[in-house]
Amino acid sequence: MMMDENLAPLRAHHNNISRYRRLLRTKLSPLERQFIERRLSEEEAALQSLSASTFPIAFKERGPGRPRPVAEVMP
Repeated sequence: MMMDENLAPLRAHHNNISRYRRLLRTKLSPLERQFIERRLSEEEAALQSLSASTFPIAFKERGPGRPRPVAEVMP
């Protein structure tokens, strides 16, 4: 999918996550809470996967003049 086509599903997943988090702040039965937590987890995974495919990050090798990453500088 092209990036524009992914924006609507990204927004839908984000809205669903917000809705499930709001629901978890209400009084729920254990069964309802379990269901909402499972759906929240599924939505977060779907959002993460779609985000990674829509906005891939390219890692480049460090070349001359580029600073070392903080992880290499600080123990």
